[in-house]
Amino acid sequence: MAQKPKSYTPKFKFQLVLEVLHNEISEVEVGRTYGVHHTTISKWKRQFLEHGAEVFSGNDEVKRYEKRIANLERMIGQKEIELALLKNFMGGS
Repeated sequence: MAQKPKSYTPKFKFQLVLEVLHNEISEVEVGRTYGVHHTTISKWKRQFLEHGAEVFSGNDEVKRYEKRIANLERMIGQKEIELALLKNFMGGS
């Protein structure tokens, strides 16, 4: 039966890549320490070095979520006003 590939969190991947870059420790040594194959760490390091600058660029997805949150907050505010008006109209508290 085939094994499922291990899943690692982005934070864990980032931690290992930083350890390799900052401490100038080889991927093999970090892999032994954390139980991750060195080629996997090499791949994460390459991805980080190739795409790390995107972290600082304007992220469209984040902007889309912020816009969606603002829209939902506005809708909640409108519903609260409608509810208060209905309660006032019905003579409730």
